[in-house]
Amino acid sequence: MKQILITSGKGGTGKTIITASFAALAKHKVLCDCDVDAADLHLLLKPTIRERHQFAGSKKASLALEDCNGCGACISVCRFDAISSEYSIDPLSCEGCGLCSRICPEDAITMEEHTCGEWYISDTPYGTMIHARLGIAEENSGKLVSVTREAARKYAKEREYAFVLIDGPPGIGCPVIASLSGVDLALIVTEPTLSGIHDLERIYQVACHFSIPTACVVNKFDINYEYTRALEQWCRKQGIHVAGKLPFEEQIIEAVVHGIPPVEYAENEATEEIKKVWKLVQKYVMNGNET
Repeated sequence: MKQILITSGKGGTGKTIITASFAALAKHKVLCDCDVDAADLHLLLKPTIRERHQFAGSKKASLALEDCNGCGACISVCRFDAISSEYSIDPLSCEGCGLCSRICPEDAITMEEHTCGEWYISDTPYGTMIHARLGIAEENSGKLVSVTREAARKYAKEREYAFVLIDGPPGIGCPVIASLSGVDLALIVTEPTLSGIHDLERIYQVACHFSIPTACVVNKFDINYEYTRALEQWCRKQGIHVAGKLPFEEQIIEAVVHGIPPVEYAENEATEEIKKVWKLVQKYVMNGNET
């Protein structure tokens, strides 16, 4: 079983479009959306939820008023102003540090598991999809990503599937690290802009830190040939294989509007290039990262 992460240093580069297309092309795979803060793979794959699981990623303070003696010690030590003068705890303000429960002389405050999201096992026209949703203003997105990835890995292993296709979150933060660690290939999607080059460098540095093999796809390469050449030169210098260059194609936008993976919507130069990229990616991970 090979785990393939489609990622990017910034949002809007087209990684979800490529992931959805790979989902339509690949056989014997599990799909995994690790962008738990702002998921959008479901817009193209239209999952039907089969299983729903609660995610408790943190603890919050809970006060039993009947045991409280009103000493005010908890109020004085709470740096987040989560405890009011009426001895009620605001769960939105509570950061779960647990100091109030430790100093309470009556043991009136306990730390309780706090449900801050959900993860799902769903059916799509292209196979099983494991995905998740973090609650509004909740934390521990990296932990939820790890839970989602482990569920996808376990599901694939039990059924002896060949691939886990992961649609990763953008950037280089905690959820990206949780998505990246341990994968067999990170396919970085970028675009020929100054920010695209900068963000490619950032996500590549993170991948190198974890010794993750990488390859690159340049999306909309024909909107700026100068930056495309700069991207290719930088990739050659770093030893990164450029697996493909996708031209700008209006039918890709139409496919997204209709909620259909581009390779299923129309045949054009961009979708043919995506098919070539998928063949290269398979060869890359199956042959020990040799292209």
